[in-house]
Amino acid sequence: MQIDFAELIGPDGEPYKGAALGAVLSGHAQVTPDAPAFSIGGRTWSFAQLDSQANRRARLLARDFGVVQGDRVVIAAPNCVEYIEVAFAIWKLGATPCPVSWRIAEKEFVDLVALMGPRCIAGTASLPHCDCPTHDLQQPLPEDLSDDPLPPAVTAPGKIMNSGGSTGRPKLIIDPEPSSWGPDKKGRRRLPRTTFLNPAPLHHSAPFAYTTGAIGEGSHAVCMERFDPEEWLRRVEQYRPDIAYVVPTMMSRISKLPEEVTTAADLRSIHTLTHMAAPCPPDVKRWWINRVGPETVLEIYGGTERIGATVIDGAEWLARPGSVGRAAAGYEIVVMDEDGHPLPPGEVGEIFFRNAQGAGAAYDYIGADTRIRDDLDSFGDMGWVDADGYLYIADRRTDMVLLGGANIFPAEIEAAIETLPGVLCAAVIGIPEADMGNRLHAIVELADNAQEPSDGLAFLAPALQHLAKLKHPRSVEFTRERIRDDTGKVRRSALRTARLPQPESN
Repeated sequence: MQIDFAELIGPDGEPYKGAALGAVLSGHAQVTPDAPAFSIGGRTWSFAQLDSQANRRARLLARDFGVVQGDRVVIAAPNCVEYIEVAFAIWKLGATPCPVSWRIAEKEFVDLVALMGPRCIAGTASLPHCDCPTHDLQQPLPEDLSDDPLPPAVTAPGKIMNSGGSTGRPKLIIDPEPSSWGPDKKGRRRLPRTTFLNPAPLHHSAPFAYTTGAIGEGSHAVCMERFDPEEWLRRVEQYRPDIAYVVPTMMSRISKLPEEVTTAADLRSIHTLTHMAAPCPPDVKRWWINRVGPETVLEIYGGTERIGATVIDGAEWLARPGSVGRAAAGYEIVVMDEDGHPLPPGEVGEIFFRNAQGAGAAYDYIGADTRIRDDLDSFGDMGWVDADGYLYIADRRTDMVLLGGANIFPAEIEAAIETLPGVLCAAVIGIPEADMGNRLHAIVELADNAQEPSDGLAFLAPALQHLAKLKHPRSVEFTRERIRDDTGKVRRSALRTARLPQPESN
């Protein structure tokens, strides 16, 4: 039976609800074959070209690796057009894509693959060895593969993401939603047939979902191979994106470029600058609000599990600096103490969400336990709400440092340190000691052109003067190595372990 894939696409470019994601790409290739679909590294692929390659790659996965509906396929590669091709190829077969970082340690990679149980891995020849066949994305596709569209196929879960969390132990986050178009695939303020810019690694949840979702809506998705602040400005001027995704680490690095560079850049095409994934230092947030306008800056607090979400734009943030917004539609915020009692406004506790669909309805874990309490669920973050229901994040429970009986939240101290000139970012950890239980230790990443201070604590002092003395680090080290990844996340547990005294060998 001849399938008219164009019937899957609405008049504005958004697919109809229930349309299979793999078939949606074929629909756009039929309706707007020459429209740009994906750009990276200075090259652009049309919808017809992208769909042709995805169809051929799907047939390769089926023929050479036996991928069938219901299978899982790990994707482990740097940002490239083949990443997008294989993601849609997996969906075309009714299988589940499982993005994984291609740069993680060998043991963690092997452990994650074992948890996922994939039919094969789509990646590069340099991946750690494990007992699973690998489709090398860097090799050209055989010429004998047909590029005709495949029949629509849907599976559930639609994707499986992973997270090491703050403990470093791998866990899988199963998205129970099927691989078909629905409200869960839409991005806030992201409209069909526009241009979207992503500078972050595709193996992370938000970049993967936003990029594939934009293509699914008939939009032009522009990716960076790796983030560079000046290159980001050039990509904005070249491609004129309507919506751009960033994380606070990127926002900070762009804002700290020479003023003549940032002032000269034309950012007027951006109607929404969406940021998430980590707390944004107040001075960086203000810089962006001043640069692109308060209504343009949109902050979202949430997670891969879709346990809950809050939203705030720049205008609201200026009225309530530091807030991450009020609960999005369908969610309710409840802050609880350690005994599970709700706390009044202004008191710090663990942040729980009540979801209209029910606790745990939007995800499943493999390799971890949930934090569900009755009809409430939590990411494990600490914070408080004000009298109007606006949420403020203190830090993750697992990153909290117990100091002389007081709970210290590193994020507050890190944000203060990151205001200092020459500082790109900071991480604060607790090092065990007998007197107070812990001492605060700061790890400070300096810009390449910044000179290392001779007196580290004196260097930090101006930024810490408004914090209680208990929150002042008692030791500091400086580094040129990256502390946070491109999503702004830092594994403080790993930093702490690396700085603990090593046991003597016998």
